Amino acid sequence: MSTRLDGKVTIVTGAGQGIGVEYCRALAAEGAFVVAADINEAGAKETAGLVAADGGRAIAAAVDVADLDSATEMAARVVSEAGRIDALVNNAALYSGLQPGDPLALDPDEWDRVMAVNLRGPWLCTRAVVPTMREQGAGRIVNQASIAAWSGASLLHYSVSKAGIIGFTRSMAKALGGDSITVNAIAPGQMDTESTLSIVPAERLAQMSQVQAIHRTGTPADLTGALVYLCSDESSFMTGQTVIVDGGMVMP
Repeated sequence: MSTRLDGKVTIVTGAGQGIGVEYCRALAAEGAFVVAADINEAGAKETAGLVAADGGRAIAAAVDVADLDSATEMAARVVSEAGRIDALVNNAALYSGLQPGDPLALDPDEWDRVMAVNLRGPWLCTRAVVPTMREQGAGRIVNQASIAAWSGASLLHYSVSKAGIIGFTRSMAKALGGDSITVNAIAPGQMDTESTLSIVPAERLAQMSQVQAIHRTGTPADLTGALVYLCSDESSFMTGQTVIVDGGMVMP
């Protein structure tokens, strides 16, 4: 097991499935103590179990990222049980099951739900952990964006929420840089996950990969190198940036 994150305590939201599971396992493999946080507590416990089976250290935490009290209570529990918070990975998002369609015909209630989880959630979780990071004198915040931020009219609310994450990342980087807290984002391309396959058929994913520079569909494991770097001390002079990991589909 590597030790790039030895002694670090990292929180991963949306840890109960898909990319969140891979993030937790990758961070633990680098020596981090991982808090697998999810609104689905059973899923979070399953992820923590996988980390333990790998030889890592993890606990599960139930959290509704869109609720201030829930986010605050989660952060307090982590400090109580682990003593510190070194990194927050704002991975939780509403994506699975969203259906492409006319952007002007979106249900306003669905728009509000997506914005509450995808944009309000990272803000509330960041707000919850920053006091501890300030006391420690450093911290890492990694937000999950998406290449949908650059083009995605058929899922307008999701795309707008991820464009908002990029703006949020830049604004928070400016606000927290003086505290030695870095704030960066990862923008995945189309990934081979259950969430993606609930929206994009496998055949379509394969076709889309042919317009990328690298002609294959991405997997959650393709994202972990960027994640570990952004959570480590190696990225201490990098902030406000969005790292695109999409096989070369979007090159802004």
